[in-house]
Amino acid sequence: MTNETPIMLDSLWRGAHVATMKNGHYSVIENAAIGVLDGRIVWIGDASNLPTYQTQKEHDLGGGWITPGLIDCHTHLVFGGNRAGEFEQRLNGVSYQDIAKQGGGIASSVKATRDASEAELIASASRRLKSLMADGVTTIEIKSGYGLSLDGELKMLCVATELENQFPVTVKRTCLAAHAMPPEFDDKDAYIDFLCDTVLPKVAALGMADAVDAFCEGIAFSTEQVERYFQAAKSLGLPVKIHAEQLSSLGGTRMAASFKALSADHIEFIEEEDVKAMAESGTVAVLLPGAFFTLKETQRPPIALLRQYGVPMAIATDANPGTSPALSLRLMMNMSCTLFGLTPEEALAGATIHAAKALGMGDTHGSLEVGKTADFVCWDVESPGELSYWLGGNLVKHRVYHDEEHQGEKA
Repeated sequence: MTNETPIMLDSLWRGAHVATMKNGHYSVIENAAIGVLDGRIVWIGDASNLPTYQTQKEHDLGGGWITPGLIDCHTHLVFGGNRAGEFEQRLNGVSYQDIAKQGGGIASSVKATRDASEAELIASASRRLKSLMADGVTTIEIKSGYGLSLDGELKMLCVATELENQFPVTVKRTCLAAHAMPPEFDDKDAYIDFLCDTVLPKVAALGMADAVDAFCEGIAFSTEQVERYFQAAKSLGLPVKIHAEQLSSLGGTRMAASFKALSADHIEFIEEEDVKAMAESGTVAVLLPGAFFTLKETQRPPIALLRQYGVPMAIATDANPGTSPALSLRLMMNMSCTLFGLTPEEALAGATIHAAKALGMGDTHGSLEVGKTADFVCWDVESPGELSYWLGGNLVKHRVYHDEEHQGEKA
């Protein structure tokens, strides 16, 4: 007979093994139970060690493996139209430069996004979001960057906000106004001035973004221009992240690390000094194998160096209409293994705990531990490594978001 006070739970989830991903490792708990109160995990462990409890709901998951909900920490999910026609043109031998001269490339996405209404953007992004959610995603980052005007950027960020209102998913919004040059500007410095003086202050005043991003590359903006943009973001209290070293080495990653950037993304051309700077600043490396694959790149990120310096490696779809039309984060996990040489354990950490850190959410998301948000997925697999093994297929048995099982729109 025991007199211990029962722990109070809203729900208890049991009947499966758990890969907690604590500290970036599987950290397996066999025959696990997860107790949840007020949307947060208050107990997790072997079900045979459960203390006395009282709960309103008890769920038997019926076998399989539980992992944290997947986190897609780099997407361009909101855009008008698509560029499937350009994809076909390129495969038929038309160069990217010729397509751009015809008004294609990013310019076509900017025009289509500007022309689309909020309702049209919500409808198209919803279809893409549903695919990612069905594949186990419970948190997603969505960037602006196809508006390239004050109204256009705010429209995209409003759409991202509305997606979170409509679907059982957490959305982190990133202002990527320094993505490319809009047609009405012909001077990059003047455009950066406009972003610093007008766009970022308005975005910050309205509370429309959780972070600021920039494309630092020869075809986009210089390190010095992005540094000015980041200084403006810092003065407004907005954290930064960067598209850097995708096509060449310009020192953008090191510069971003000096701002303690949340992440540096793509980074195929980073050097050892960049990696050291990331390690010192706590900046996460976000690997984007979908763009690497689509663009038929050959320069791989320096995985061995990132491991050597202990830089966390996240993985994301980079879902966008031009260079990574990817709608499966699990497929990106496989590609990170086959193309970049990650292990399945590293790939799962990249889509969970390290992805959470890349969004500044490491304290609340990305692993299954006491105190963290009750977002998790029960998969129909015999080992967690299978999540990087299967190419497609519906492996999700149960998708739990904030302690409630969901798939589609909020009720």
